[in-house]
Amino acid sequence: MAAPAPRKYGKYIKPLLYLAVIVLLNIAGLTLFYRFDLTANKMYSISPASREVVATLSEPLTINVFFTKNLPAPHNYTERYLHDLLEEYALASNDFFNYRFYDVSPETEGALGARENQQLAEDYGIHPLQIQAFEDDEVKFKRAYMGMVLIHGDMVERVPAITSINGLEYKLTTAIQKLNNKISALLRLEEKIGVNLVLSSSLKKVAPFMGLEELPRYPKELAKIVESLNQKSYDKLTFTHIDPTMNPDARLPVGADELMQLKWPDIAQADVKEGHGQIGLLVEYQGEVKNIPILSVLQIPIIGTQYQLAPLEEMEEVLNRAMESLVDINTQIGYLAGHGTVPLTSGPPRGQAPQISLGNFRQMLSRTYSVKDVNLKDGAVPEGLSSLLIVRPTEQFSDWDLYQIDQALMRAPT
Repeated sequence: MAAPAPRKYGKYIKPLLYLAVIVLLNIAGLTLFYRFDLTANKMYSISPASREVVATLSEPLTINVFFTKNLPAPHNYTERYLHDLLEEYALASNDFFNYRFYDVSPETEGALGARENQQLAEDYGIHPLQIQAFEDDEVKFKRAYMGMVLIHGDMVERVPAITSINGLEYKLTTAIQKLNNKISALLRLEEKIGVNLVLSSSLKKVAPFMGLEELPRYPKELAKIVESLNQKSYDKLTFTHIDPTMNPDARLPVGADELMQLKWPDIAQADVKEGHGQIGLLVEYQGEVKNIPILSVLQIPIIGTQYQLAPLEEMEEVLNRAMESLVDINTQIGYLAGHGTVPLTSGPPRGQAPQISLGNFRQMLSRTYSVKDVNLKDGAVPEGLSSLLIVRPTEQFSDWDLYQIDQALMRAPT
């Protein structure tokens, strides 16, 4: 008697059921993907503030990461953490968030696209860093790319060096928020931001004796840099070169009286007569001015006085920071400019000897905050400041001055 048909195929039913379950689980995993962070301090989870920032993007945001592979510890861990962190942003975001890791590893230079990726990183201003590596019981140095750029509309924000995971989420969220704020601020501008180069052509004659051979081409190169930045800033910049030598009656911009003045004697062997000149860069918007010193004077023992121009390759970033400060895309911080405090400018006032200043500190601070000079003699401390820095005052504060500071502290947001 023949066996029933179901028994003939019974041995295949269980494997088929298992296969069906596996397929269904994979489909569910693709559509219902979720990650659990079981670490004690939730180090692989982004904060609610970060989630809100990427969830409310209204324009495409792309993050290009240039990170050399197979780096020694702790940099290899930083790369893995960055992968996980960006994946968390992607899960919390809408469809406007994208990221990509580019292969820039030196050991794969022969591979297709590796050299092109390195050049792309350089074009974005991401340059290789020198790190230590232990190989065969020896300390060796190697070059490694460890940076990223954020592209939001026409705006570009750089994070040129990612050497630690400490504060990385804060830096990334702050950069994203800054791009959002910057676009909104630029579109609201009622007039253009003026970039004014004050450079006397008389300085060209003495430039070779100062070691400044590149000075004659500085105005033209700076104009190109401003034009490049203008294309990324919704055409909100104008560039002007003012030459007091050729046009002594020209109207100088606000703040020009604080720019560096140079004088020199007769130089008989070069047929150069006694003269003077002015040099400096002013970024201005609606009466507020940012003074960007472009010439540094260094007093070096034995060697003597040395002159150095601000590197042209760094000027786009410097101008970008000045523009951000002027249009108030960042939290405002006040700096007490009177009462003998240490000046924030990089160069000494005209006619005075070099002195201690906090120019480098201001540049670092302006990357995240808008710094506003406050002089109590001009009136009350402006509203809207999150804090007020008072650095090494040397003059006595009156009761009225202390009252103004106290009121500013009372108004500061908590």
